[in-house]
Amino acid sequence: MEVRVQEAPFAAGAELDRFTARAEGAGAVVSFSGIVRDDSGQLTEMRIEHYPGMTEKALESIAGQAVERWALADALVIHRFGTMKPGEQIMMVATAARHRKHAFEAAEFLMDYLKSRAPFWKQERGPDGTEWVAAKQDDEDALTRW
Repeated sequence: MEVRVQEAPFAAGAELDRFTARAEGAGAVVSFSGIVRDDSGQLTEMRIEHYPGMTEKALESIAGQAVERWALADALVIHRFGTMKPGEQIMMVATAARHRKHAFEAAEFLMDYLKSRAPFWKQERGPDGTEWVAAKQDDEDALTRW
């Protein structure tokens, strides 16, 4: 299991290749990459803040829960912080399991957690100024299935 919180961009393809190569005994690998989205066409940049140490510990805990609950061969969570532009990658999740159902479910579980509960704070900047982004009710509701 690997968890990284970093400011630097990452290459999702290279990360996935490296992850897949080390996923011994897995019959399925699932990955997801989150990208800075500009729904309104007004987003200049997004800034993500976190508390070093606390954030990594929280992500390691939830990734560990996923590994145990779905008997994963491996899990990868990468999440960026700092300033990003629309189209840049924010995060990546990859899971490896003997069967695809477990890999898919574990990846969804991790993504739902990252979207709603991970200790990151997002601020969007556009022509009208900056605004802190709150978790959406749909994202909170998604957690109830787990």
